[in-house]
Amino acid sequence: MASSPSVKDALGDLNKDSFVSLLSKLIGESKHVQNNPPELIPEEDRIVRHVLDVLLPHSTTTGGGPLIINHVAYHPNRGNLIVEYPGTEPHKILSFVGMHMDVVTANPGDWDFDPFSLGIDGDKLSGRGTTDCLGHVALVTELMKRLGETKPKLKSTVVAVFIASEENSSITGVGVDALVKDGLLNKLKNGPLFWIDTADKQPCIGTGGMLPWKLHATGKLFHSGLAHKAINPLELAMEALKQIQLRFYRDFPPHPKEEVYGFATPSTMKPTQWSYPGGGINQIPKECTISGDVRLTPFYKFDVLILYSDNHFSITDVMKKLQEYVEDLNANIEKLDVRGPVSKYVLPDERLRGRITISYDEAMNGVACNLDSRGFHVLCKATEEAVGHVKPYSITGSLPLIRELQDEGFDVQTAGYGMLPIVDVLNWLHQDSYWEHT
Repeated sequence: MASSPSVKDALGDLNKDSFVSLLSKLIGESKHVQNNPPELIPEEDRIVRHVLDVLLPHSTTTGGGPLIINHVAYHPNRGNLIVEYPGTEPHKILSFVGMHMDVVTANPGDWDFDPFSLGIDGDKLSGRGTTDCLGHVALVTELMKRLGETKPKLKSTVVAVFIASEENSSITGVGVDALVKDGLLNKLKNGPLFWIDTADKQPCIGTGGMLPWKLHATGKLFHSGLAHKAINPLELAMEALKQIQLRFYRDFPPHPKEEVYGFATPSTMKPTQWSYPGGGINQIPKECTISGDVRLTPFYKFDVLILYSDNHFSITDVMKKLQEYVEDLNANIEKLDVRGPVSKYVLPDERLRGRITISYDEAMNGVACNLDSRGFHVLCKATEEAVGHVKPYSITGSLPLIRELQDEGFDVQTAGYGMLPIVDVLNWLHQDSYWEHT
């Protein structure tokens, strides 16, 4: 008796012309799906319409195929799309999620070509959203189309979730957060969830949390020729930040699991921006602000910070820790190192003391994928077969949304591939061995 063909053989190779044609239409909409409220609010339904043009002919909606399509919108013109290819065995499922239909902004004046149209140079494709993430939208659309066309007999249900509002979280209740809240993704917890929104051909198994901060220093404005009468907030901010960083690295040292996951760096706290109100070059300003971020490896989770001891800290406690540094420095401001014979942070005769304050913007959680997951092992096998080698990596860059999914009980694995690895994942998951111990 002849063996049935593999999923990869049944689906065949990616139809390059079809993929490029769809991607060209999606990139052509990228100007209208830039996400930077309030100026730019994306209309993700512009992308949805092109995806539906491809998939509806193979759907139960039209009677032309097996795909079950659900267009879910919580805001006008800002829809999500859930596409399902039914398997033969209940409770066996795998999903591709995270292909978001919004993009970051692009200023055409900063580009050497039109960012809002697809550029083609041999095998090189360029344009806003080609990688992040309209290219993945097109790729997974083509995958679901092929499933609808070829109708392979799969044990596992395959679900693709194209989402709105990934690039900016200032408007909530639009994308995957709302889908999870309404329970529309609950059944995806029964199998691996592959988040298709990274930018490398290897599995990304860890990302960092991010806590943006602003350190504001207040001194006393005065002419720079009479520096002894001023409190220089620039010098105060620099010296205070140095002490804060030293204490941070003392309290948040490198974690042993960072090596296991392949993080290039441990947790960090550093400045990235300076600002001050302005003034002449001969004027010591009254105030200034240093901005930066904390990047935490996911073993120091914002909700449960796991240190070498048995202590557990919430994100509020992390902020409290930094606040403790600031309060101690304010109480002992005269003990900070100064810069030169007239540099000072206290003017006793005027009863003036320099002061620092710290504030925060919205934090983002990091994630550590489950390395014992069958989904992870399948992803590695698929990568090795398609790329020739597999080397999972981690980075303290941040991805939104995925940690929240993990906390909700989803087995999140992250990838950013071309066609072969995605199809190989399907192939491996279809094998009986995948479900032996599940």
